[in-house]
Amino acid sequence: MKLGVGTAQFGMDYGIANKGGQVPAAEVAAILEVAAARGVELIDTACLYGESERVLGDCLPTSHAFKIVTKTPHVAASRITVTDGRTLSAAYRDSLKKLRQESLYALLVHNADDLLKPGGDIIYEEMQRLKDDGLAMKVGVSVYHGRQLDALSGRYPLDLVQLPLNIFDQRLLKSGHLRYLKQSGTEIHVRSAFLQGLLQLGPEELPPSLNRLQDRLRQYRDALGCWNITTSQASLWFLADIGEIDYVVCGVDSRAQFEELCLIAGAPHGRYDFSGFAVDDENLIDPTHWKK
Repeated sequence: MKLGVGTAQFGMDYGIANKGGQVPAAEVAAILEVAAARGVELIDTACLYGESERVLGDCLPTSHAFKIVTKTPHVAASRITVTDGRTLSAAYRDSLKKLRQESLYALLVHNADDLLKPGGDIIYEEMQRLKDDGLAMKVGVSVYHGRQLDALSGRYPLDLVQLPLNIFDQRLLKSGHLRYLKQSGTEIHVRSAFLQGLLQLGPEELPPSLNRLQDRLRQYRDALGCWNITTSQASLWFLADIGEIDYVVCGVDSRAQFEELCLIAGAPHGRYDFSGFAVDDENLIDPTHWKK
């Protein structure tokens, strides 16, 4: 399994289980040091992740082998205009400055619905220009559900898709979307491996708005106890057995935590049946629906 470093916590207070707030710059540098030593190639960030890009730019070594992915700003209007395309290009060049890079591995549309608005082709064409100019190796999109992938299919050739997948949220695995993307030659990056940390909480720690997950979370934790594996082992080993995945992007709060994840990802493991823990209610497994 290939891990990637998720950086939302580097720039803001992020995650339902995050109790430490934004990761200090010194700890970010330590995490990047571990990533380089462990052969972790990918760093995933976004201009919407608070100060993440600037912090990374300050902490990245001058010479490194990381593949950096960033994302576009969101377009609030219901129709995309040429001005929005220019804004996207300017924002990307600003991201390059903050990250102190001449080019990046990939640029993704942060909100797939922007591509689906009238004029969405303006966004795609601007991203292709950036790619043609050598400023990004790949272009793609971040999606939340299969309906977005269905709407994008055949409309925009995508080099890379980032999508959510975890033990509770198995929608895109069961629907066959992962298989279709891989057959189409699309690179697949998985995020939300721990469901923003929810899969590492106890049932009693859930916020009131997610109380309907208590029974499922209790059953899940009971199963892990019987199997004698940790929540981190379960989350990563579930994904390790899915061959279509190219990278698993994991948000981390500390060097020690990332060291642990690297050890788990590289360890041999048995096979466990997690299919019975899938939850179908999007209000419970899609963090964009959660009450803040």
